[in-house]
Amino acid sequence: FYKASCLSSFRMQELLKWNGWGYNDSKFIFNKKGQAEFTGKRYRLGGMVLPTFKEWIEKTFGASLEHKTTSRASLNVNDVPPSIVNEEFLQDLRATKISYSQDAEDRVFRAHGHCLHEIFVLREGMFKRIPDIVVWPVCHEDVVKIVELACKHNLCIIPFGGGTSVSSALECPEEEKRTIVSLDTSQMNRILWIDEKNLTACVEAGIVGQDLEKQLAESGFCTGHEPDSMEFSSLGGWVATRASGMKKNIYGNIEDLVIHIKMVTPRGIVEKNCQVPRMSTGPDIHHFIMGSEGTLGVVTEVTIKIRPVPEYQKYGSVVFPNFERGVACLREVAKQRCAPASIRLVDNAQFQFGHALKPQVASIFTSFLDGLKKFYITKFKGFDPNILCVATLLFEGDREKVLQHEKQVYDIATKFGGLAAGEDNGQRGYMLTFVIAYIRDLGLDYYVIGESFETSVPWDRVLDLCRNVKERIVRECKEKGVQFAPLSTCRVTQTYDAGACVYFYFAFNYRGISDPIHVYEQIERAAREEILANGGSLSHHHGVGKLRKRWMKESISDVGLGMLRSVKEYVDPNNIFGNKNLL
Repeated sequence: FYKASCLSSFRMQELLKWNGWGYNDSKFIFNKKGQAEFTGKRYRLGGMVLPTFKEWIEKTFGASLEHKTTSRASLNVNDVPPSIVNEEFLQDLRATKISYSQDAEDRVFRAHGHCLHEIFVLREGMFKRIPDIVVWPVCHEDVVKIVELACKHNLCIIPFGGGTSVSSALECPEEEKRTIVSLDTSQMNRILWIDEKNLTACVEAGIVGQDLEKQLAESGFCTGHEPDSMEFSSLGGWVATRASGMKKNIYGNIEDLVIHIKMVTPRGIVEKNCQVPRMSTGPDIHHFIMGSEGTLGVVTEVTIKIRPVPEYQKYGSVVFPNFERGVACLREVAKQRCAPASIRLVDNAQFQFGHALKPQVASIFTSFLDGLKKFYITKFKGFDPNILCVATLLFEGDREKVLQHEKQVYDIATKFGGLAAGEDNGQRGYMLTFVIAYIRDLGLDYYVIGESFETSVPWDRVLDLCRNVKERIVRECKEKGVQFAPLSTCRVTQTYDAGACVYFYFAFNYRGISDPIHVYEQIERAAREEILANGGSLSHHHGVGKLRKRWMKESISDVGLGMLRSVKEYVDPNNIFGNKNLL
């Protein structure tokens, strides 16, 4: 094994859980006193006790600490399908000096993303098909060599970035008989140049979000692209899935940030001849690449817009008497085009959930509910804690402009019955974004399975879609024999001129159900059908993968799908990029 040069990837792999979300040292646990706490020092919640969380789990799911499931502590190498690699290919690969591994742990780590069923399989069984070999190119030229070898030996390549996919995009097709190569881009992680005059940077596609922002900040810049997965997801992955970031109101989504893309395909290299802000040269070839989900080739280098790091950042929050008023306020903010960097509205169930994650320490985490009780009679008169909802805000830019902007947004909120609820709640809301993904692993230990999914929807359908999808989830759970009412909750996370992005969480207690994953998948499918029936999209930013591709024809029309197929057939006639996503 040529492992020596793969330090950062292996270091990352050692730091991360092999069968759950995020860092090994960061997780929710119940301590000896039966109180929930979050371990590690990486997050502000680290080391803190969450006194009301246990009660919330018991009340919400009917779960009990007495009933614990056990997942396997470590990977059993004997369960892993053997690596089948053609010896001639290995000889050619060695000649390139590109690092590779056939080690079982390396292969399993890259055989999945983070869908519920994938994590469930890791905890209780093993995938039927995984990559046979992992390769680590360190630059664009290495990728060219790997793709040429794959064409020569007729292999299947599945590109791997940060591994945060939630669309089954990384799962290996079980029927694939060829050698499957996982092409891990993590060693392609350099900023190649920064152009301060044009405010652009050329970056290798394997860099992960937090490293990109950290390195740009050293020169006083940022991209401002902050998806919830930014600690682990890669630039190439953002391009391949048409990603969206939390602060897109200021910085734009990935399609707004990209100036130039270089991609290696079986036909050769795709790129434009200049780095300009806009071209009128037929349909934009970047739009074949963005959202192609690893089916056409490997993105190796991306030129993106950068901005000076904002001098001032301010959080905020607003409480509304109900979800309808909150949505109406977000609609007005969008109409006036004065949205802050981020504005997100959570429904009451999600507000209660966030409150259950409140640590014991006071300081910055002043309790929202305590504040509510205190002012309940006077200021918050008539607000019902079981109906109210909360918007969290983040403003960025010049101090003076931020303060003007803040006043404008709070003035609009007041017209819809909104009341300012403080900076701390806003800041806490955004901090929870990064730890919330860790909760699923704790749930799985106590027979609770959960997942998130998203959509985009026109403004006039937001309320109907939110209500109907949540009700459909509750109804489906009942019909499928789920004994305890599920958690079914949503938030409006992005606003646009013509609509919004809505993000759902749902979870249920699966005790007494013999095949929980099958039941879960039926419910998720019903929820997606409901979204489409209510005028929502197939996906706003998670992508299609293999999970949602059954609805592609309905989403983009028969002819539209045919157009994508013909691009695939031209660029990759032998299906070297055979992950079977999208089409």
